[in-house]
Amino acid sequence: MGGGGAPIVEDPVTLGERNEVAAVCMTKLALEPMPALVDNVDDKVGRAYAAHPDRLYLVGRDGRIAYRGGPGPFGFEPDELEKAIRDELGLK
Repeated sequence: MGGGGAPIVEDPVTLGERNEVAAVCMTKLALEPMPALVDNVDDKVGRAYAAHPDRLYLVGRDGRIAYRGGPGPFGFEPDELEKAIRDELGLK
């Protein structure tokens, strides 16, 4: 990752390294109040969600997909995700 003050990291090769990178990113990007899940180094979840090159997902409180954005870069719609988050939280 780079630019915008984001930490620059090497591609982790173990789950422990990946967890460390996630922890640093959560702290540096001030995302700590938000829960985060880390995919294993085999990227099984990433492949299952077809997240390449970009895709935004919101997993609802019930564990189901509450929002699935289109594939990036043209389907990358952060405003739609924000609306889905607000809907999920019951906010206007």
